[in-house]
Amino acid sequence: MKKEVTNSYRSFLSEIKERIRSAQYMALKSVNRELIVLYWDVGRMIVEKQEKEGWGKAVVETLANDLQKEFPGMQGYSTDNLWRMRKFYLHFRNNEKLAPMVQEISWTKIIVIVESCNDDLEREFYIRMTRKFGWTKNVLIHQIENQTYEKTLLNQTNFEKTLPEKIKKQAKLAVKDEYTFDFLELTEEHGEMELERALIAKINKFLIEMGGAFAFMGNQYRLEVDGTEFFIDILLYHRRLKCLVAVELKVGEFKPEHVGKIQFYLSALDSKVKVKGENPSIGIIMCKEKKRTIVEYALRQSRKPIGIAQYTMTEKLPRKLQGELPTPEDVQRLLIDIR
Repeated sequence: MKKEVTNSYRSFLSEIKERIRSAQYMALKSVNRELIVLYWDVGRMIVEKQEKEGWGKAVVETLANDLQKEFPGMQGYSTDNLWRMRKFYLHFRNNEKLAPMVQEISWTKIIVIVESCNDDLEREFYIRMTRKFGWTKNVLIHQIENQTYEKTLLNQTNFEKTLPEKIKKQAKLAVKDEYTFDFLELTEEHGEMELERALIAKINKFLIEMGGAFAFMGNQYRLEVDGTEFFIDILLYHRRLKCLVAVELKVGEFKPEHVGKIQFYLSALDSKVKVKGENPSIGIIMCKEKKRTIVEYALRQSRKPIGIAQYTMTEKLPRKLQGELPTPEDVQRLLIDIR
């Protein structure tokens, strides 16, 4: 009887803890939203006074000094931060879609996006991705520095025809065209096992570069099919998409036959490892080089969801690809369902 009471109490305690955590999270969200609205209003009031009264730059420094005297010990009212509030308001005041959206991420992340992004579509991408995948400030900075916006829009996948409607757009935004492994200490000439071991040794940085919503399931992940063993280089799990992700590493150029191998792995994962309620497994082939037309042809008849990416040790997107980004209308369609 005592054991039953103990088990019942543990369950009860767990429920209470979860309810408290939920309330704390909602309270933090509410506080953050009020803070962002406040900063928006301060920025708006500064802009309006400057436009109507013709006040110059000096008013911001004077205002900062007076506010710090009135609210001693309160952070956030320095001259630099007041300028950021003004800039924040100016960037989003004419964008009815983004203005309410920024209330759902922290002020430090808003500043990173405002000061690092060049246009509204890029800002929208990083705002939506930060909300969707819970990026921290450091992850956000890393993603911007590594040109995730451009590399995601250029990615080569067959998700449109191989994934359920409910996750295909989210999946497309979860796979990049190029991954930057500048944190690895590898020579230009390295083997697949060397690359795999180096990535596993720096697993946290690897998962950040992958996008921050992946969990590590194992390397050289063993599958047995009809008495024969097979090994997936790296197996991940995407927490938002709720699916297994098989990563195959190739230190040379992409070849069409690579698709057949990973299709086999995905079939086996879906049959033997995937559990009820999870979405179809996804494959990512990471190559040192790829030709985009060959990739396009190789994926055309594939029945399993696969993305083909390059990996590099440097951060710069090849200049020849800068002109291949989708049109603004295409980008809007991709982003529209990312809540």
